[in-house]
Amino acid sequence: MPRHLVPAPRFHPDDLAPACEPAINYRAPIRDWHEAERPREKALAKGLGALSDAELLALIFGTGTVTKDGPVSALGLGQAVMAAFQTMHGLAARDMRELLRVRGIGPAKAVQLAAAFEIGRRTETSRLEHERRRVKIAGPHDVAALLGSRLRALDREVFTMLMLNTAGYVIGEVDLTAGGLAGTVVEPRLVFRRAMLENAAAVIVAHNHPSGNLEPSPEDLRVTRQLVEAGKVMGIVVHDHIIVAGTGYTSLKDRGMM
Repeated sequence: MPRHLVPAPRFHPDDLAPACEPAINYRAPIRDWHEAERPREKALAKGLGALSDAELLALIFGTGTVTKDGPVSALGLGQAVMAAFQTMHGLAARDMRELLRVRGIGPAKAVQLAAAFEIGRRTETSRLEHERRRVKIAGPHDVAALLGSRLRALDREVFTMLMLNTAGYVIGEVDLTAGGLAGTVVEPRLVFRRAMLENAAAVIVAHNHPSGNLEPSPEDLRVTRQLVEAGKVMGIVVHDHIIVAGTGYTSLKDRGMM
């Protein structure tokens, strides 16, 4: 079963052991807590970096909720969400339907969380778009630095392309296919049509392996050879094919596979 379809386990705030902060009643409204323990006041006094992941989620929720078992504070909800998904990265990769599986999270709070992560993604995209105006690609490490964070966050394969000018600066980026190279035809005509529209002198293609496997598949090698040969005909150099997986990347050029 694909990772993004694996049901999230059901969690309730009562399932959490509050051993680290036994003095706090997580069912009580946050306004009834000691001021030093309230996430908002704590953030103002010490900065957002001093807050736990659950406390940051509590700030997004703003208020708690009432379940059939009684009231739950915003922080109690934040702890339940983190217990269900373990890490912020794991949480960000889930869709709203999976967030609803956490008891106490209704449509409104699921949308709040999804919106917060979407803001983060758009901020990162905006930053990268700004940087691309002055990014020069000197090697595969530059490609990984530019595309890695976005490709690693995806739960399906996406085939993307960087277009370069004669000086090696990035002049454009486009996602060409999604869903896996084995199941999607990567047509050289589509690749080089976009490159020609941007007046690109060269391209670098890249895709991710959500499985974490850095080894190129036979289909990866076939597509690469096909693009290199088509590039020779079109007069546009295919510099490299980068595979992003886990925390690393593979350069087919460095491995002598193209």
